[in-house]
Amino acid sequence: MLQDIADKMQAELAGKNFDGSLKFDCGEDGVIVLADNTASTQDRDTDCTIRLSQDNLVKLLTGKLNPMTGVMMGKLKISGNMAVAMKLGQLL
Repeated sequence: MLQDIADKMQAELAGKNFDGSLKFDCGEDGVIVLADNTASTQDRDTDCTIRLSQDNLVKLLTGKLNPMTGVMMGKLKISGNMAVAMKLGQLL
């Protein structure tokens, strides 16, 4: 399922410039890394990491989970460069 999400993100990234690198860490389900204007499921070090469940990732990307609410409720945990996480909203 994460590969399907990464493929959709890759299509969204086409023609856009994302400065920095960001990882969605879904624990045992895997990761999605946005870096170098690509989306992949290959784990690597990134500028910012967002830890969340795969279910909450889908909700976040479909607009059913507000990022600020998710952080306050503990559904999202952000570490690293917050500026990179803020750019994500403009991108997707």
